[in-house]
Amino acid sequence: MNIQQLEYVIAVDKVRHFAKAAEMCYVTQPTLSMMIQKLEEELNVKIFDRLKHPIEPTSIGVQIIEQARITLKYFKQIKEIVENEQNTFKGNFRLGIIPTIASYLVPALLHKQHTGFSDIELILKDCTTHNLIKDILNGTLDGGILAGPLNHSGLSEFPVYYEKFYAYVSPYDEAYKEKEIDLDKIDINNIWLLENEHCLRGQIERLCKLKKNSIAASLIKYESGSIDTLIHVVDYNPGITIIPEMHAMGLSEEKQENLRPFKNLTAVREVCLVVSTEYVRKTLLNVILEIIRNSVPKSMQNPQLKAYVVDL
Repeated sequence: MNIQQLEYVIAVDKVRHFAKAAEMCYVTQPTLSMMIQKLEEELNVKIFDRLKHPIEPTSIGVQIIEQARITLKYFKQIKEIVENEQNTFKGNFRLGIIPTIASYLVPALLHKQHTGFSDIELILKDCTTHNLIKDILNGTLDGGILAGPLNHSGLSEFPVYYEKFYAYVSPYDEAYKEKEIDLDKIDINNIWLLENEHCLRGQIERLCKLKKNSIAASLIKYESGSIDTLIHVVDYNPGITIIPEMHAMGLSEEKQENLRPFKNLTAVREVCLVVSTEYVRKTLLNVILEIIRNSVPKSMQNPQLKAYVVDL
């Protein structure tokens, strides 16, 4: 068994195709297939079911692949320890970002990276909080940007900024005439929500003090995976949705007329960079933090706002 064989196994699992995996690894398909077959013979198990299309790992193969990812993670750390000692901040950083942050932060990140940190390659990926955590822990990602705090024992969190919540109100809703929105007076039937897989939805439920049984019994007919979709829904239908500050800043002047602050309420979400507690490239990590902080307004980086964070 060797590291190269583990890399080939992971590549096949990623694309579920031997020829495509060979292209990824810059080897011929016969070479890749032979190396995986030798590993299977050594372990006396089948890692992949080749009769299925696309190819799938066997039950024992799933466990082997997961352990292979962890093994490669620690193997790569040997080189990373040396690079960190030499204060090297070249190379790549694989960064996952949750969808409710990615849409407005990714363009700014790429601009800052290209104009001031060209020696670093940011490899960006949209993913849910659950998958982001899983991929950081198994070494598929180096870090992630998400809403916190997570308080996860396997992750180190670095708060980057705090963004306020705003109500986006339909011109067809009675609340539109109000200068501030009193959440205690809002009918839950008029709140449009994200799908359950988004952590932002959980924060909004807590912000509005909504209970699951109340939501289930309400007249809400549509839940979206996109903040922009909810905004468009509110543009043409009575009701409100709740959006974070960075998204609000990106709205057109016309749509900003529909924004309202909350009455007697300061509520924010904390956006963090998270990495594994075992991440060793501290020099590179500090540069990534600098890129992210340079991509958001300084007014949103006030640590005193942490006192108003809405729990996940």
